[in-house]
Amino acid sequence: MDFANNYSALDRLVHNIAFSSRGAQIGLSALEDKVYARQLDAINPHKPVFVTALPRAGTTLLLEMLERSGQFGVHLYRDMPLLLTPIFWSKVSASFRREDTPRERAHGDGMMVSVESPEAFEETIWVEFWKEQYQARSVKPWHPKFKHAEFERFFNNHIKKILLLRQTNGVTPMRYLSKNNMNIGRIEYICKAFPEAQIVVPFRGPLQHAASLLKQHLGFLKLHHDDAFAKRYMREIGHYDFGQNLKPINFNGWVDNYSTLSPDTLEFWLRYWFEAYRYILDHKQANVALFCFDSFSRKPDSSLRALATNLQLPDIESFVALSGRVAEPKTHNIDTSALPDELMNATQALFERLNAGAINLVSQSGANSFSEQ
Repeated sequence: MDFANNYSALDRLVHNIAFSSRGAQIGLSALEDKVYARQLDAINPHKPVFVTALPRAGTTLLLEMLERSGQFGVHLYRDMPLLLTPIFWSKVSASFRREDTPRERAHGDGMMVSVESPEAFEETIWVEFWKEQYQARSVKPWHPKFKHAEFERFFNNHIKKILLLRQTNGVTPMRYLSKNNMNIGRIEYICKAFPEAQIVVPFRGPLQHAASLLKQHLGFLKLHHDDAFAKRYMREIGHYDFGQNLKPINFNGWVDNYSTLSPDTLEFWLRYWFEAYRYILDHKQANVALFCFDSFSRKPDSSLRALATNLQLPDIESFVALSGRVAEPKTHNIDTSALPDELMNATQALFERLNAGAINLVSQSGANSFSEQ
């Protein structure tokens, strides 16, 4: 996780200034709305796609593959750091934008990124408008009856700005693509605010997923300890998934119920897995598609075909041709001796329910075996 080499002293200064001026950016965004009103009024977004899950479920890979389809407008790394005024920042930064060599992202998982790579940055908007949801130790889920007219107006305009910025050869994409892990706590609200939205929720076998989450958490703890800027950067973009910034989503009060459980243990992350995906199943709506990452890794062609069909992509074969990028994730050696039997049984049963509803599930011998996950 060589975060330090990715940001020069000047980069860090610019980011710190941007992080400290979010309130001013909200006001400046209103001016941006007026300056570009004609272009924005001509954009009529439809059928946005929200990819969301617990981290380490393949959301970044799905984001990159969907972005490659050419059907969507999405945030790119070069939209940082003035995320709330993306058009103004694009104009200003164009004069000093430089070529960028792809490099491994801070997760240390082999995913290569550059300033042109898609990434999840919209959480900064949610944090700015919903401060009351972000508690000291956790994040509260969004209730579907919530109403926030100012946020919804801002977010809708922001989507139009991102679509305008992703215009290619005079053609503006009309579908917004989001990858935001925190959205698993607001699926019902998103369905209400965006009735046309399609939500894709990937999932993995619980033990391997929990082990991957634990490994990332421990890695980010070290990164945040060694690099204060890295800690602030991730906090300011709403990256509460791991490390010293960790704020798990408090589904059904589970964070309070297990307040003595350390995030440095596998049980913590397995319980988080259980509570997150149980919440998703309990609140699932028709426009939410479950996507089995394990089956995707084994049978990418059929999985991508199922996903393209579900999202109504116009060129299914070109999308399926991206399957060469897919590889099975590394398998963790896991000691389950300290895990409660009730948790093991509950996660196994829930995993089978997820599999039963997955749009891409391919029947294979042993596919539902907990030991193989």
